This record gives sequence, C-alpha cells and structure tokens, in this order.
Amino acid sequence: MTVPGSPNPASTGIRTLAGARLPPRVRNILESLLRAASDEFERRLGDMLVEFEQQLFRLADHARNPAVEAGYMHTLRTMRLNRADLIPRFMLGVEAGLASLDRSPVPNAESAATKPAIAPDSTSLKLVDDTEMDVELILRDVAQRSAARASLPLHLLGQRFGVLGAMPAFDAERLPLGPWSLCTILQDASSVLQLPPDAQQLLLRTFERRVMADYGQIAELFNAELSASGVLPALTYVPLRLRATALPSDDQASAKPRARRRNAAAAGAQTAGGRARPHTAWLGLDAAEDSVDRGGSFAGLQELLAGRRTTRAAAATQRSRAAPDASAAAAELATALAQVRPALGLAGGDGQTIDGIKRAVSQRLREERGPDAELTKADSDTFDLLGMLYERVEREVRIDTLAAGLLKRLQLPVLHAALDDHEFFTRSQHPARQLLNTVAESGARWLDDNDIDPALLQPIQRAVDHVVKHAHEDPGAFEASNRMLQQELELLARRSDMAERRHVEAARGKEKLEIAKRLAAETITGMIGQRKPHKFVRALIEQAWADALTLTLLRHGDDSDEWRQMLETTRRIVTACCDQGAVPDPELATQVEAALSRVGYHGDEAAAISRRLASLREDDDGASRTELAAALKTRTRLGERAGAQDKQKLAPRTPEEQAQYERVSELPFGTWIEFVSNQQGDVVRKRLSWYSKVTGHALFVNLRGQRVGEQSLDSLARMLARGQARVVTIERARLVDRAWQATLGTLRGLARRGGAARTEQARA
Repeated sequence: MTVPGSPNPASTGIRTLAGARLPPRVRNILESLLRAASDEFERRLGDMLVEFEQQLFRLADHARNPAVEAGYMHTLRTMRLNRADLIPRFMLGVEAGLASLDRSPVPNAESAATKPAIAPDSTSLKLVDDTEMDVELILRDVAQRSAARASLPLHLLGQRFGVLGAMPAFDAERLPLGPWSLCTILQDASSVLQLPPDAQQLLLRTFERRVMADYGQIAELFNAELSASGVLPALTYVPLRLRATALPSDDQASAKPRARRRNAAAAGAQTAGGRARPHTAWLGLDAAEDSVDRGGSFAGLQELLAGRRTTRAAAATQRSRAAPDASAAAAELATALAQVRPALGLAGGDGQTIDGIKRAVSQRLREERGPDAELTKADSDTFDLLGMLYERVEREVRIDTLAAGLLKRLQLPVLHAALDDHEFFTRSQHPARQLLNTVAESGARWLDDNDIDPALLQPIQRAVDHVVKHAHEDPGAFEASNRMLQQELELLARRSDMAERRHVEAARGKEKLEIAKRLAAETITGMIGQRKPHKFVRALIEQAWADALTLTLLRHGDDSDEWRQMLETTRRIVTACCDQGAVPDPELATQVEAALSRVGYHGDEAAAISRRLASLREDDDGASRTELAAALKTRTRLGERAGAQDKQKLAPRTPEEQAQYERVSELPFGTWIEFVSNQQGDVVRKRLSWYSKVTGHALFVNLRGQRVGEQSLDSLARMLARGQARVVTIERARLVDRAWQATLGTLRGLARRGGAARTEQARA
C-alpha cells in the first residue's frame, strides 16, 4: 500500500507488502491489518501534531529570552511546512515492518523503521552526543512502559504474528507492530520535521501521551483484526483471579445456583477477547480501565447499608421474620420475578421503581410461602442498593428524552444481573453497568437538543430491546448487547471525529490567513516607513496589493521564490508612488495587474489600480478616482465574509477577567465547558475543540463533532468571570459510576452518624 504524498518506496529501498515474497493469503491479511492500523494511527498522530504545535506556541509565548522565543517560532514554522510528510512516512515504516515477515534480504538501504529494537548493543559502544543519548533513553522508556501496560495483548499478538510468519512467536522487541518498532518508526519519520534536539524530545513525550498511552487498546484492535481474518480466532488467555473474601454463610447456598450464570457471563467476556471496555469517545470521555470500586466487597456494602437502616425510624418497628431456606431462596426469587414481570410490563410504567418491584416480589413470596416469607438479607440489600443507585442516576437524566424510558425498561434486567452477580456494585466494567452508563449518558441533563442524535439512539434502543427480551433467560445478554452496541458506537465515533477534524482544519486555515494578512501588512508598513504617499494611493497599497501579498504567502510561504518576487514588486510600487521624479514603469503595471487578477479583481478595475501603483499618471478626472475608491470600499477583502461587521472596541478586562483569560489560553484542546443556556440555570456542554492565540478565536463542537459555535477567547474569559460558563473538571468516571460513588458517600455519612448515635446512647 502506497500512501498518497509519500516517497516512492521503490526509489528509497523501503519494503512494501506488494514487493514482499509472501503467500497470497498472508499478504491479504497483512494488507487488511495495515488498513486498520492506518485508520488508527492517522487519527492519533494527527492529534499528536496538534498538541505538539500547541506546546510550541506555549513555549514561545512564555519564553523570557527573545532568542529562545525566535528559536521556538522558527521550529514551529519548519514543523508546519513539513508536518504533512510525517504521517505518510510513519505508515511507510509500519508497512515495511509488516513486509519484513518474508525474511528476504533487503534491497539497497532499507529504512531503519524495520529495525526490531531500540536497545543499544553493549558490544559496540561509541561516543555519542548527549542529546542523541537522551532521545534513545526516552524512546526506550516509552517502549518499555507501553509494553508493560499491554503485556497480555502483546503476548497474543506475538503468537498470531508467529503463525503468519511460520516461525516461533514474536517477543515484544521484535514484533512488527510492537512498541519498540513503533517508537523507532516515529524516530525515523520525525526526521522530516527537522526538529532541534529539545523539540524532538518534546515530540516523543507527546507521542507517548497521544499514541502509546493507549497502546493496549491498539494491540487489542490488531488482535481483533487478525482474529476476524482467521488467525488463531479462538486464542484467549484470562488469568484466574481468586476472590479475596468468601460470601456470608447465610448466602452461600443461595449463591451456588447463580455461579453457573456468572461463569457464563465471564465466558462471554473471554469470547469477546476480554474487551469489556465501553466506547465513550462520542461523549468526549476516555474509557476507564476495568477496576474495583472504592466501595469494597459486597459484604462491606451490606455493612454500610445496615448503618443507613439504623438511622431510619421505620427500622425500629420493622417486623422480625424467620430466615428463609437459603437453598430455595434463589429459585423462589427467580420465580417471583418471572410472575411479577408481566404485571409490571416490559416497558415499565411511569411509577415503576426498584422499591416497587421489591414490594411486588415480597408480596408474591408471602402469597406463595405464607406471611413470614421474606427475601434473604443479601437479596434485600441488592434491591436497596440498586434502588439508591437508580435514584441518583435518574436525577442526571432529562425526563423528556428517550433515555429516561429506556432506563425504566432496564430496571428488571439490571436487577437480574445484580442479584446474580454482586460484582455489579464493585466492578466498574460490569456488562450491565456498561449498558446502563451508555443509556444514561445519552439523555444527560447537560445535553443540548441538537446533541441527541437519532443515529445514536437507534442502536441503544436495539441493545435495550435485546436485553429486555433475553436477560431473564440468557446470562450473556448484556455482554452480547454491549458487543453489538460498541461496534455501532465505534462507527459513529469515527464519523464524529472526522467531522470535528474538518472543522478544526477550517479553523486552522482561518488562522493561517490571519497570519498571512498580518505579515503582508507588516511588510507594507515597513517598506513605506516614513514616506507619505497620497492617501488614496496608500489605501490601494494597504488593501488591494495587501490581498495579493496575502494570497502569495498562503500558496507559497515566506521562503519561496514567489514571495521574494512579490517583495521586490512591492519595493518598486513604494518607490513609484512615494519618490519624487520616479519614472513610470509599464512593466510594473503589467505585473501588478496580473497579481490583482489572481485575487479576484476584474480587468478594468485591476488595470486602473495597477496604473496608479506603477505611477502611470493619466489625466483622469476626480470622478474616476471617486468611483474606484467607492468600489474598493464596498469590495469584500480576501478571507472576509460579505457584510461582516467591524469589530467593536471592548472595555479593558478586569483582574478577574484577565485571570480567566490567562486560564483559557492554557486549556488543552478537548476541554469541556458548560454554558448557562437560560434564566433557569440549565446548562449546555460544549467541547473546546481548538483555539488560536494568534487570532484569539475558539472553536466549539458538540458530542457529534459538529461545530456549535465560534467565539473569541476574550468573550469566553468574560463569561467565565461572570459565572455564565464554567470549565468542566469532572473525573474520568462515567455517569453511573459517579452516581455510584455519590451513593457510597451517602451511605458512609449515614453510617458515621448512626455510629455516633449509638455511641451517645451507650454513654447515656
């Protein structure tokens, strides 16, 4: 595969899959893998370059030494000129690594991208520059940390590459798509940016944050691609994790019938390659790693819940009931849930709650077994904990959205999941919590009406329908629904990312235009100097000719021959218009007319302006000059919108507004900001996708990657100072996980107050 705009592999001696001596099936598999890698790396490397450019801006802005500032700005300009070549060269290196599976000799001088390792050879030590050694150390550290975070997917990937290459399994250092290989490829590809050593080290650190920090996810993607292509599709490895605590004795018997359901759900997770991670890029949140909640074990949760009950007055009058037969409790509960399910309705009524389901189930048990029948303590606690969680979640969801109804429909399936597996409360990536999170976040209160995407709601609704229909009989229903849902959300996330990138590129184009306009204006001002041309002639130079200079900068840059020719033409114009006794220059008039025609001036208009700028004075009357001045005044300048209003002079910023301005000028791209949308205090969340310190403009997008606003950093700072906007500093946890942590906080507070009350009673 040849990347457009990249060097010709045949002329550089770089391996390609087309030229590799590989079996046809292996070549097809590697080409498919290369396409998947290209999609993943192009997106991540694009984000890396954006952040790297922003860091160079910040370093230049904070530099105290003018020479240091000039150095950073020079690096930034060089990087901008060559940045388009980095990603194609990187992908050529990736392709060369994949093509090296043929084990044939390398023709000519092969790219160093195919070198398997970064570690230096201790037998060939030599004196090197300190900066070169620093780069090598950074590369090795990045590769080692990435490999440590992704040891399991790397192991599986090495096995699959061993099958493709008909050789023993690859270790991480020799793996073509391993962290060592990718770091070396970046080092080789970044040479095109012509970075000084300190900037090169900064780029490598940015590469680690933007690309290699999620290498485990990338390796899982490669494993999934190879598995789908038939390369060891059943290969899995899930280490055995022993429970640290046993179940309470009164629940051991009732837990046995549920063990089979938990094992089936775990098997479903293994079949999915261990990918139980929900996709949340469409919400602007990174998917958290699977972890155990701070709530601890289920037994610990029961103790907290007991503390809550002691604070309630109703607990003092609660009837004492005989403990049910634990061996029959699970079966009876399942039967009771099945019996009340039709009465509650699959869709769930508006008044249906977890507490309501608990009362209906308890009533059914008493009808079946007598007035003393009751839920086991563990099952009763599960109902109570889930009820508290649901109450918290529903506070964060708008009642007028489809998500509110879907949450009601999920109550019974989620209840089944929590009763069967208490890890629902202690494991953040439990399949039921994943789906609950996705549904809840699709109707969060901070969503704007325009953010609710039918293309997003449809797959969510299908997933809920599948769970509602099958969860009571299939323990893997949540896992299967999540797997289908994440595939569709991944596609939507890619579309959102592409839409956002288009808006960012358009905004960057506006920034480049503004930089070019400023440089053109500075060039004209510097050449005129202390001269005093006629006011009308000066207007022609600073408007019409400035547009021609701006267009040349945009097309060719400030180090091109075309720009140098325009500078010479500008000097001749200034001399012709400002110096006494200047000789009219017909050749200059021809050059000016040609340049003006390129920026949209028509024949007669361009000819009239060029004659005046070349000092070809004619005996035209004042009326023609007035007409030309009027036409110039009404003409839309290069890069401006027709009918655009002049900028109003703003009042100086207050100290608070200045502090907020300095704060927003340092915010990373992708920061979420909440804007107050009405007098009731409702907020809409927008993502600060990009901003420019040159123009002071900021671009905002919504969850779908669509542009929802563009305003100045100054106005944003003033809104923050007035409380009309605020920077979102939420933790990385998702909505349901945050609601669960809030629930735990409530339980702990009640437990502390209950303990204090018991202490006071004991003292009395």
